Amino acid sequence: MKECLLYKKSGDYIDCQTCNHRCRIAPYKRGLCGVRENQKGKLYSLIYGRIIAENIDPIEKKPLYHFMPGTSSLSIASVGCNFRCKWCQNWDIAQCTKENFDRGEFTNIMGIEMEPEQIVEHAKRASCPSISYTYTEPTIFLEFAFDTMKIAQKAQLKNIWVSNGYMTKETLDLISPYLDAINVDLKGFSEENYLKYSGAKLQPVLDNIREIYKRKIHIEVTTLIIPGVNDDGKQLKNIAEFLAGISKNIPWHISRFFPAYQMTDTPITPLETLELAKELGIKAGLRYIHVGNI
Repeated sequence: MKECLLYKKSGDYIDCQTCNHRCRIAPYKRGLCGVRENQKGKLYSLIYGRIIAENIDPIEKKPLYHFMPGTSSLSIASVGCNFRCKWCQNWDIAQCTKENFDRGEFTNIMGIEMEPEQIVEHAKRASCPSISYTYTEPTIFLEFAFDTMKIAQKAQLKNIWVSNGYMTKETLDLISPYLDAINVDLKGFSEENYLKYSGAKLQPVLDNIREIYKRKIHIEVTTLIIPGVNDDGKQLKNIAEFLAGISKNIPWHISRFFPAYQMTDTPITPLETLELAKELGIKAGLRYIHVGNI
């Protein structure tokens, strides 16, 4: 465990400031992510240094097509997520922390113990010029990611986040000096569907995409197009126009959905829908549109 970086005390309660859920956490309870616990008036990360996944990936898998193309990135994750997407591709490690929030009954702190210095050493040994914080949501393992990012920067390695974009301004302020690139998953353009399918709000994600670009951090955006969720022309048009309104140079990755997790009965995205999204992106003026997972 490690004391969390961003929180405020409010009597016996704690207000977490790490993501935009801004959970108000009672004594010996946890936030929605399931990995931050109020212990005697202090907020602790239960997953610090517990690495559930470590792989060497092509940077294009993040996906980042316009940042250090052709290189490999050491990719790491801890368990947990602050979203509950019904189509989660990595549900076995992302959603496992939500099974029980009661103290003493949480048994899913899986992973191998590692120090930030080890992660950086692994990247250097594998000749990876970057470290990616990915697979689950890096915001929820902020403390470990932040410590690793600082050491990585000193070692002249780049830091990459693959994120749902739900971090607070406080978190973004903390990581910005060390964050070189990010791919943000924009899951649609409907407030109702964001809440229904992911348990979160749309506006903070839009605000963060705009703010990240403003801070001159390299950003690419991915939308997994899911039949019946975000595949209607209105949402796709709104996404394309929103991104183009920030910059026509933001790469948009349009990804095909395959059944997963709680949506195994949902059909695979038709190729025609992907082509529609691409056409809408071109019409909006986006210069870099990448159709993937086909």
